[in-house]
Amino acid sequence: MDTTGAARWRQRMDNFGTALARLDEACAQPSYTNLERAGLAQTFVFSYELGWKVLRDLLLHEGYDPNSPRDVIRQGFEAGYLDEDDCETFLDAVGKRNLLTHTYRDETAREAEALIKERYHPMLRRLYQALEAKRTA
Repeated sequence: MDTTGAARWRQRMDNFGTALARLDEACAQPSYTNLERAGLAQTFVFSYELGWKVLRDLLLHEGYDPNSPRDVIRQGFEAGYLDEDDCETFLDAVGKRNLLTHTYRDETAREAEALIKERYHPMLRRLYQALEAKRTA
């Protein structure tokens, strides 16, 4: 385990925490205008991207060698950073990323809102807590 890898994942962890705080705030809204709903989707996208990338950085630091977001998620499960349900939810989010690029369609935007608030945000919050426990251990 090199110190450069440790510094990298810890720095990205700080960025993930900042992004997740914005997603927390966005998800706390009781309702959205169309523009706010698009902002929720965009906030999720950058939180999601930082989530899998910080997990990748930590896994690389620990000696794993993930090659894709799906590999990162599966190895994150193997390493104990994600439980089975969160692993499946994260993999579902990988598959639905394209959905989030079509938030100009009202029905799609509302579907994205529900997925983010009900499934993806809680999963990212749990991932952050697991990684934060690792960082402070």
